[in-house]
Amino acid sequence: MKRIALEEHFLAPEFEQYWLKTVEDVDPALYGQVLARLNDFGEQRLAAMDTSGIGIAVLSLAGPGVQIERDTATATRMARKANDFLATQMQKSPARYRGFAHLAVQDAKAAADELERCVRDLTFSGAMINGHTNGQYLDHPDTYPLWERAEALGVPLYLHPADPVTPAPALDGHRGLKRATWEWTMETGTHALRIVFSGLFDRFPRAKLALGHLGETLPYQLWRFDSRAKLYGVKLKKRPSDYIRENIVVTTSGMFSFEPIDCALKALGRENVMYSADYPFENPVEAGAFMDELPLDPHVLADISYNNAARLLRIGEPS
Repeated sequence: MKRIALEEHFLAPEFEQYWLKTVEDVDPALYGQVLARLNDFGEQRLAAMDTSGIGIAVLSLAGPGVQIERDTATATRMARKANDFLATQMQKSPARYRGFAHLAVQDAKAAADELERCVRDLTFSGAMINGHTNGQYLDHPDTYPLWERAEALGVPLYLHPADPVTPAPALDGHRGLKRATWEWTMETGTHALRIVFSGLFDRFPRAKLALGHLGETLPYQLWRFDSRAKLYGVKLKKRPSDYIRENIVVTTSGMFSFEPIDCALKALGRENVMYSADYPFENPVEAGAFMDELPLDPHVLADISYNNAARLLRIGEPS
């Protein structure tokens, strides 16, 4: 069974300076290997896709990218450069690659225009947003032009983890809990909840937000979100869990375990769970084996592997 993978990363020329911010403490030998994979669009990447059963990979720039750039004009220019670079690489294997736009959210109107250019002219499938943009989260009214355009285009915004504005004191003295272990889950799950609890999906009811790691623990907490929202008098048209089920989709990126995918399927519904390998940050052999061994109905597996993403991203039948 061929799969569509929604969180597969690359680097464009001149973007290593941004990516370095998230890998400062990585072993130099490992850093070199990952960097080589990020820069490759040929045999190495395609072989990894074949290993994990991926027919189509939706490629996105490894974050945080221009979202940490302080000069808005530079961020906007560099984002366009990254998108043009990706479009060129996609043309080398058009049957295997799709793309998520990289956007300078510092100027949401310009980001919306760039998203539309990427979708209409470069055949991209949406955008990858790498967390907050210099401290501004996606529930802020300044980002509404981007949400409005994404909704009108019918494409998702995929929210990828990023370092928090300020490290949580609770993690002090525990380096092993930083970033991918737990810090990014706290940050990204909270970011998604800000969007839900802000009422943004009342304003943009057809908007779609994608989360990796099987929903950053949100599927496990649905009852409590509803209960506490009622307790604290949160004014929304629906329950928080309704927005999470209707406006949020999740992928398996970096979460290759049956228990959380079972929870996500039961909490969100089979139509809202999709596959990702998170290349090159996860092992493609392990990612593929996880899907091959899942004890699920073949029709559910087909939805997770291909059908749900094909519907969301408007991709045709597998060849």
